[in-house]
Amino acid sequence: MRNSYIERKTKETDIKCSLNLDGSGIAKINSGIGFFDHMLNTLAKHGGFDLDFTCNGDLNVDTHHTVEDAGIVLGMAFDKALASKDGIARYQSFVMAMDDALVLCAVDLCGRGYYESNAKFDTAICGDFETETANEFFRSFALNAKINLHFLVYRGENAHHIIEAMFKSMAKCLKDSLEIKDNIKGSLSTKGVI
Repeated sequence: MRNSYIERKTKETDIKCSLNLDGSGIAKINSGIGFFDHMLNTLAKHGGFDLDFTCNGDLNVDTHHTVEDAGIVLGMAFDKALASKDGIARYQSFVMAMDDALVLCAVDLCGRGYYESNAKFDTAICGDFETETANEFFRSFALNAKINLHFLVYRGENAHHIIEAMFKSMAKCLKDSLEIKDNIKGSLSTKGVI
């Protein structure tokens, strides 16, 4: 079982996260931000992860600390749960269509954190979620999961659709790149280690 448990408490957030990479998409999420809960549920469902995540954050300030710190903790949980990268497919890319949105995601589970995206949003808020924090979440996740994560937003007008397409495409990429392949012996690297 590839699973982990992370607790992280700061003056801004108090987060508890349990993650099973080989689950069945069952999620119990409470971040205090309805739209963000929807996105994390989507990530678990489409990634096939079991995720139990709670965050008490300083939402009286704004959503930034909660969303950014969620990315940190979820990234740490992902890195810890993955532990050994022996036999994994490692790479994946996927194009997600969601109504007006068309988003490409590409990942490399390489042990090096990097994030790049051209995602920009005309709408400042989706429900109770500040759209500019989406990139903060993905950046924090990538750096702490120690993966390369790229998004190309080809088109889209509705911020909800664009952000959800980003979460769904990342979920699909993570699920497929985590898969252990019988024909891959050791790590998929000429260095012999990822």
